[in-house]
Amino acid sequence: MSPFAEKIRLVLGYKKINWTSVIIPMMMPKPDVVSLTGGQRRTPLLQIGANIYCDTALICDVLEHLYPTLTLHPEHQKGLARIVSQWADAIIFGPVMAYNFHPQGAAQAFANADPEFMKSFAKDRQTMRGGQPRMRPEDAASTYKSYLRRLSDMRTHHPFLLGDAPCVADFSAYHPLWFTLEKTPAMASIFDATPLVRDWAKRMKEIGHGSFKTIISEDALWVAKSSQALALADEPFMDEHGIALGTPVVIRAESFGTEPTEGVLVAATRTRYTIERTDARAGTVHVHFPRIGFSISKVNA
Repeated sequence: MSPFAEKIRLVLGYKKINWTSVIIPMMMPKPDVVSLTGGQRRTPLLQIGANIYCDTALICDVLEHLYPTLTLHPEHQKGLARIVSQWADAIIFGPVMAYNFHPQGAAQAFANADPEFMKSFAKDRQTMRGGQPRMRPEDAASTYKSYLRRLSDMRTHHPFLLGDAPCVADFSAYHPLWFTLEKTPAMASIFDATPLVRDWAKRMKEIGHGSFKTIISEDALWVAKSSQALALADEPFMDEHGIALGTPVVIRAESFGTEPTEGVLVAATRTRYTIERTDARAGTVHVHFPRIGFSISKVNA
């Protein structure tokens, strides 16, 4: 059900990567997830052995590094692709999901859910938003329409947002729209005024998820415990906070799902933080976070 998970499923499919899927709970508690991350609960996360990567922006960077074929960052538009991707993930997502959860959309997305589940789900998402109210559906609709017009303008001369092939901007802009089209189609008439966007969304869907198998979360914990955490790349230490390597730290998202993760800082590069932590079930793992969108501080600071 997670739009951000759909973003990564499509990236894996686009890059033709064989991958393994673990279905995790939609809301807390998430004991197996927390065993791997130490606190971070947002969906999805990428596990490679005993390395756990949080946030889809970082996950995309990791997949691009490991599988550079069919790039997410076109050489002549790297900066623009990242900027549009960040705009889509951070700015488009909220109003679109507020629109999707109009009562008619929510009833369709959760057609078989009982009232107690819906009450718990609403409380969980309110906690993730830090108590901030969700945008009213009427305001969300007008904002959504404006963003669709901007995306349509980007599609005027190309099949994808920035050219003839999809890039990270396409995957980020598509995933909240995917929820409208696939999970709450009763709300999909909002696309009627922007047929170029609907056409582009159809093209994105056709990329598919590639080849994958599904395992249970206990298997993922076993993989972590039986693996050794390795650095993805040997990059120099970048100290922006006066926090030395080997210091116990807390890392948390700056917005939406701000549960803290504690561990020992073992790397801080230009783009990410890495902490080491040990869990009885997952063993010793390295948990990676992007710098953008996350804060770091010393434990008890």
